[in-house]
Amino acid sequence: VPSLEELAGVLQKGLKENFADAQVSVVDCPDLTQEPFNFPAKGICGKPRIADVGGVPYLIPIAKKEKVYDLNTVAKDIELPGAFILGAGAVSSRVLGINAEFIPIVKTKSEKKPAVNGSYVAQINPADKGCLLEKYSSKYTDCEFGLLANLYASEGQPGKVIEVKANGRTGELNFVSCLRQTLEKHYGEKPVGMGGTFVIQKGKAKIHIMPPEFSACPLNTDEDVNNWLKFFEMKAPLICQPVIVSRDPGFDLRVEHTHCFSHHGEGGHYHQDTSPDSVQYLGYFQPAELLFRIDRPQETHLVGRD
Repeated sequence: VPSLEELAGVLQKGLKENFADAQVSVVDCPDLTQEPFNFPAKGICGKPRIADVGGVPYLIPIAKKEKVYDLNTVAKDIELPGAFILGAGAVSSRVLGINAEFIPIVKTKSEKKPAVNGSYVAQINPADKGCLLEKYSSKYTDCEFGLLANLYASEGQPGKVIEVKANGRTGELNFVSCLRQTLEKHYGEKPVGMGGTFVIQKGKAKIHIMPPEFSACPLNTDEDVNNWLKFFEMKAPLICQPVIVSRDPGFDLRVEHTHCFSHHGEGGHYHQDTSPDSVQYLGYFQPAELLFRIDRPQETHLVGRD
């Protein structure tokens, strides 16, 4: 695992090729229980690790709805019961009765404390076909999810983190892809993973939400998938949970996956900012020490990984 100082230098160099202004430094993690995050843990430090659970092949071409997981179980599987988990995944259709985007933000249960579920769900609003963003705990008491998830887990402690500020996008890459490709370029064969949170403070972004019904016809190409998904332009501030691995060392990983929520009713799967001149990003990241691959699909493909 590279040092925070080394990573900061590497990331700043890469970001400056894609953004008009980029500053990367090592700072104390802000208190994430405060605005705009309101997370159930103060930080993203302490035994940081990444879990890639299930996968896109369980969603497409045809959904395997029986694939259901539990974040409390995942925490035990990654040898960190009580872990604070952030990331991107799909909801358990068994619980919700529909398909939707899951934005996991959970302090999993430990021997002493029950789980605190601060997650969000972004679904297509049946009333107006727009985005309906809801706090998971407003309707459900479990910690389930379905099909797939990319998760960053830690003890949720304060500590030193990498702060990334990037304004004015000049290149083609989105913020997360820029970070990941910078790491891949620098570290080559050696996979480096990171997770945390970032805020799109100004501007707008292209976000998708999966439809409530799984596709009856097989989705065999990226074009099929994009025609099935519903795309929106959503406005800042958007609080995003990225999970990044610089390259797949042969575990059939999804190398980048980011979901976001907001306090104005918008959220989903982040693709790209749509206002490059005015966009402002502020993020806090921690490199992971361990990678866990859980329930890897036996039959795989590369469709729908974007």
